[in-house]
Amino acid sequence: MILLALALQTAVTPALTDSQDARMQRCVDLAVGDPAAAQTEASRWVLAGGGFRAQQCLGRAYTGLKRSAPAALAFTESARGAADAKDARAASFWAQAGNAWLVAGDPVKAKTALDTALAGSGLTGLALGEAHLDRARALVAAGDTVAARKDIDAALLHAADDPLAWLLSATLARRMNDLPRARTDIAKALDRASDDASVQLEAGNIAALSGDEAGARSGWTTAAQIGQGAVAASATAALAQFGTAK
Repeated sequence: MILLALALQTAVTPALTDSQDARMQRCVDLAVGDPAAAQTEASRWVLAGGGFRAQQCLGRAYTGLKRSAPAALAFTESARGAADAKDARAASFWAQAGNAWLVAGDPVKAKTALDTALAGSGLTGLALGEAHLDRARALVAAGDTVAARKDIDAALLHAADDPLAWLLSATLARRMNDLPRARTDIAKALDRASDDASVQLEAGNIAALSGDEAGARSGWTTAAQIGQGAVAASATAALAQFGTAK
């Protein structure tokens, strides 16, 4: 009888997991269109013992509601639960937690989460590159530009099509007074996202430091025209030195 009971238990476990994963996916999908409803669903599920899957959905819901700190906490709990369950998605969940902590303005917690995400072999391809990129951002915030350069270089190997990777690489090179590298990398960012105001702003900054007035004017003018908020304001302020702010 004991052997039969064990056999039955083994047979039903995958079905239970599939059901829970399906519920998580439905909740995550709901978070895209109606994050408030997803938060309600996920919160009930957490209280009912939904574990890391419920926390994953709660994190997605908070992200949709632009509540970065609660999202980071939920993703962290999801990652811990997945790791305890030896679920292969744990690394991905740790990377999500790290990104959320960055958005929440806590680079220390972001780096801790991203260190865990990158410690094993759970991330590959673009996801691996994005995790390195996020850790580089956390390291820059901590003032460790040397370590940040290593992570950005790793990110460029796996996420070479991401214009943000080239933008951050160019910006870091400028801050480290490596203008040849800055010019090369901002050109790659422009190839991929010339309609991004942040890319145009940095192109102007690098051109100015390189003594290229025409390039600086061009980058800043475009950034002022297509940008919003702080990016447009920075570009407009930079153009003021020429008396041609727009």
